[in-house]
Amino acid sequence: MGFKPIVLGSVSAIALTIGTPVFAQAASTTPQDRVDTTPDGTPISTPGDMTAAPETPAGPAATPDAEGGGEDIVVRGVRGSIVGALNVRRNSIQIVDSVVSEDVGKLPDNNVVEALQRVTGVQVTDRAGGEAATITIRGLTDPLTTLNGRNIFTAAGTSFALQDISANLVKQIDVYKTRSADQLETGLAGQIDVQTRRPLDFKGLTVSGLVRGIYSELADKANPNAALLVSDRWTTGIGDIGVLVNGSYTRAEYRNQNLQAGAMVPFATANPPAGSGLTPLERIFPGATNQNWTPGLDAGLPTAPGSTLKINGVDTPYYLSRDAVIASDLYGKRERRAVNAALQWAPNERSVYTAEVFYTGFKGSTFNSLNFSFVDWWGNLPANPGSSFELYDGTNIIKSRRVGAVAGFNSGDTATSKTDSYVYAFNAKWDVAERGKISADIAYQDSKNETSFFAIRTDRAPLDIDVDFNAGGGLPSYKFGNQGVLTDATAWTIGNLFDSGTKNTGNALTFMLDGEYKWDEGLLRRIKAGFRYDDRNADTYVRDQGAGALGTTLAAFGEGRPFTNKDFFDGRADIPTSWVVADPRSMDRDAVRSLYRGNAPGLLLSNEMSFGRVFSINEKNLAAYALADGEVEIFGRPLQLQAGVRYVAINTDYDYFDRGANFTRTGVSSSSEKWLPSFTARFAVTNNVRIRFNYGETLRRPNFGDLNPNPVLTGDLSRIGFGSGTSGTAGLAPTHSQNIDVAVEWYFERNSAIYATAFRREIDGLVVPLTVRESIPNNYLPRNETYTESFNITRPVNASDGVLKGVEVGLTYFPSYLPGPLKGLGFTGSATILDSEQTIPLTNAAGAITGTTKSAFFGVSKLSYNTTLAYDNGPIGARLSYVWRKGFLQSNEARAFAGPIGFWRAPEKSLDFQLTLNVNKDIGVTFDAVNLTKAKQQNYYKFGDVGNPTQFNSSTLLIDRTFALGVRFKFD
Repeated sequence: MGFKPIVLGSVSAIALTIGTPVFAQAASTTPQDRVDTTPDGTPISTPGDMTAAPETPAGPAATPDAEGGGEDIVVRGVRGSIVGALNVRRNSIQIVDSVVSEDVGKLPDNNVVEALQRVTGVQVTDRAGGEAATITIRGLTDPLTTLNGRNIFTAAGTSFALQDISANLVKQIDVYKTRSADQLETGLAGQIDVQTRRPLDFKGLTVSGLVRGIYSELADKANPNAALLVSDRWTTGIGDIGVLVNGSYTRAEYRNQNLQAGAMVPFATANPPAGSGLTPLERIFPGATNQNWTPGLDAGLPTAPGSTLKINGVDTPYYLSRDAVIASDLYGKRERRAVNAALQWAPNERSVYTAEVFYTGFKGSTFNSLNFSFVDWWGNLPANPGSSFELYDGTNIIKSRRVGAVAGFNSGDTATSKTDSYVYAFNAKWDVAERGKISADIAYQDSKNETSFFAIRTDRAPLDIDVDFNAGGGLPSYKFGNQGVLTDATAWTIGNLFDSGTKNTGNALTFMLDGEYKWDEGLLRRIKAGFRYDDRNADTYVRDQGAGALGTTLAAFGEGRPFTNKDFFDGRADIPTSWVVADPRSMDRDAVRSLYRGNAPGLLLSNEMSFGRVFSINEKNLAAYALADGEVEIFGRPLQLQAGVRYVAINTDYDYFDRGANFTRTGVSSSSEKWLPSFTARFAVTNNVRIRFNYGETLRRPNFGDLNPNPVLTGDLSRIGFGSGTSGTAGLAPTHSQNIDVAVEWYFERNSAIYATAFRREIDGLVVPLTVRESIPNNYLPRNETYTESFNITRPVNASDGVLKGVEVGLTYFPSYLPGPLKGLGFTGSATILDSEQTIPLTNAAGAITGTTKSAFFGVSKLSYNTTLAYDNGPIGARLSYVWRKGFLQSNEARAFAGPIGFWRAPEKSLDFQLTLNVNKDIGVTFDAVNLTKAKQQNYYKFGDVGNPTQFNSSTLLIDRTFALGVRFKFD
């Protein structure tokens, strides 16, 4: 793969150029770098900087006024955070938006994901559990996550769960929309770099911390959040030495309440034609003898009145209705611990050495009380079947119906997850001669995640049900003929057992060496070169077993205590609010397994269980780069240029182990290499107006799990005649993107600016899912009524190309002329407009691609915006923020039903408020409120022109509203 010449060439380039640290190659840690400062005097990094133009201010709080003056001013508090972020953008070569901590421990959010939701071009989603969990940048879902410039990951994954990083540990977060040759090449979306504090950032002994209580309204629980930083530095005979320890602990008990109308399937009409063989309102199953319809069509079955299917050779009209209604009441608890410790030694002004360790630990448990009722039975009809349902006008879709004797089940599901991740790193930086710098960095990471799942179903006798699949606002309403059955433990019998777990491990050894040399005059101002070597390992293990129903009643079951929930869905829908389930939390699980051994003799107890390895991968990545900065004058104004190229070579060896064949091993090897050019131009039209142009190329490497061809199977839970499954593709190739950005920025007043960026991404080799019906005999699923050997298997393939383009605009404005109490009032906001299109392959039943169609990218909202009204005057700091994003295509559903396959998320919003009252310069009292309007998270089905939130509504999740009260302190 050419590793050796690349290494030798890189070393030679560094020896010739005597270079410096590159941002993503090694952490920006030292006072030698030109940095800005936060209000407390600690540095704000501006990595990847070109040589500063003469008018560029030295610090983020120092912005020339509208007349071009260079007077420095210092701002603090909420305003300082916003202005600091603005100046990071101004001083960086790339297009960068940032979140800057206003002071030690004062990043104004709970975790990194929440802090990013107000950044231009960033959208967050998946707000279950009282926190935002998923980030997209300009609609793309794969941002590269780095910590102090180092790529980090969780267990066997290729990215890091940023919500695991407490905001208390963070100094600054940079979101890179563009990248240069000296930055890591992966992540089409961009790069998110989280920077922590170092001891030499401080002047001496510093002790800071916070204690907060966060109240969850849905869970009715108060949760602690605490953090403490201790840092000191000393001047000794061998130079300056600094030590820092920064730790945090958070706990959250939460409640997720989700209400769902089931999937759409066809039914006979009230008067089916003779010869069809159907009875009134009989469900029409796919694949049954002479009952032919194809599940999973892109737009689903036609919804026009009188639409027909060919049944027994007869054109037979049909209705579309839901197969079930589902209520999920999940109780969760998570704990996060994080520690960042750093030791720095600066023997002189020209060198600094940094050793650090970063630990994040996550421990979570959930208990889900699930109530599932079928609504698809066609027996027990009234004398006039046509009186038992109502259609949406102008369609064949049933809006509401009365159904007799429907089956149903409950399920008590427990799950646990535990993750421990460590990063150990050593970095050295040297100034060489007057203009040279060298940086070396070595890091080792180790991460492990383990999960478990244990669930017991309970079944009931048939009940009558009245249901309206959308009684208003996308919410179904329903009631049973005998509601008392739902909470009567004697009316439920013990059903299937599900018992599984996973283990994922990962580690990496990474070495980076970088260097640069600068000139103050002439066309060439800087040359820079470096290389990076990364050796990554990951392994995935599973265990899975289960058993069929026992048949005894829940009341008579000898293990544990039944659990009955209450007040489900907060009174926002006309539905049952309580039901009883088996509760494995109160059970001796081995005793339960022993009881089920009567049905499944091979069931294992705890001391007999072990994980089986299903996937193992080793990936070696070698990258080398070179770039040059230059400057020329046009009309007397500086035009700054940067051009570079990055070479990447990847060798991958992986093994997968077939669970259905006693974990038989198969080995696969692959390799790839790519040259990735980049070019940036930044022109200062005036002292306060800048234009930027960037061209770059980036990659998205496959997730390790997407390479694993072992299928993960799910039985026929809905009793449609087949199960589902997912599988990786061993030959999956990297996705490649060519990126163009043009930005205009006007810094029109001290600490105020308006900016706009137009961008385009042309992406080749996008990964999209393909679904194929397959037979997998004698598979590993438990032998109960959900067992099947027929599956819809979905695999990722490089079968799509696409274009993403858009415009983002932003404004930060703190008027300097406001009088008295209004002084310190300001506004910041941004909007992003996106347009995306990708080719989606069409396939036949065998999975062969027969053509293509067009679709939007998954996760892309055409419009999103955020606004923040900030106030910072005297002891008071406040912020009122609103974020909104338009609905978007979240995913495509499994091709198993009769509705459109597109699964859309309705528009999302959140109104948040934060207040700080500074008692004195060392102590402040804080109050925070999140989701003041009690916004919900809703989904619906749509493909092309077919589908909408009214007739094709799916699920509604209540989003928690939280309130927090706390105290922050800092002594130095």
